[in-house]
Amino acid sequence: MQTWTDLAFLIAAIGFGLVFLGAAIKILREYERGVVFTLGRFTGVKGPGLIILIPFIQQMVRMDMRTLVLDVPTQDVISRDNVSVRVNAVIYFRVIDPERAIIQVEKFMEATSELAQTTLRSVLGKHELDEMLSERDKLNEDLQEILDTQTDAWGIKVANVEIKHVDIDESMVRAIARQAEAERERRAKVINAEGEQQAAQKLFEAAEILAQRPEAMQLRYLSTLNVIANERSSTIVFPFPMDLRDFLGTGAKVKSKASTQG
Repeated sequence: MQTWTDLAFLIAAIGFGLVFLGAAIKILREYERGVVFTLGRFTGVKGPGLIILIPFIQQMVRMDMRTLVLDVPTQDVISRDNVSVRVNAVIYFRVIDPERAIIQVEKFMEATSELAQTTLRSVLGKHELDEMLSERDKLNEDLQEILDTQTDAWGIKVANVEIKHVDIDESMVRAIARQAEAERERRAKVINAEGEQQAAQKLFEAAEILAQRPEAMQLRYLSTLNVIANERSSTIVFPFPMDLRDFLGTGAKVKSKASTQG
């Protein structure tokens, strides 16, 4: 009977020793830190590697120091020009101070998510729809700066914020398409008008140059006749410059005067 009692006591002692060792010895990975509390009071941050605690007196909270990815749920946002859109985003952040992340805020993941949602609605509501679609990089920087400032007290560093989707109503999509088409037509007309203006300016400058030397105008006239002669056409139109018509008129007057004197 004594033998069985001794054996049970030995088994209980071994079990207690294993439990004691399991509570006392902790192993933290390279990317983990342990926030240690002694009788409820913060006593330090330990790790990585082997950590030895006093069982039932000290407790440790593990903290992952790697960059975390947080998907912000889709938010209904009304832009400054009163357009209703649905926007979602993703946040990349990491814990840089495990002590503050545990002590200063309860459930820092949920707190960061809620803060990101309200910030997303607040920031995007100050911009028009065109800015949301065309200036997304600037909006990402604004969101990152605001979130990083507000989460600094929690020991959290927001590295990047990316707006993933900006969904708008189908009727608004058609209106934007019509607006874009009208904008393209306007630009085409402006470019065409600018081309006509430049061409007219060049023609005016060429006319001024040709007017300074009459022989240059004659050379241009002969060049034009050469181009017309090379074209496959049954009808050839000969353009006569003003000075040639004047010459022909002067010749007719001289002939009429000579016949009168005879």
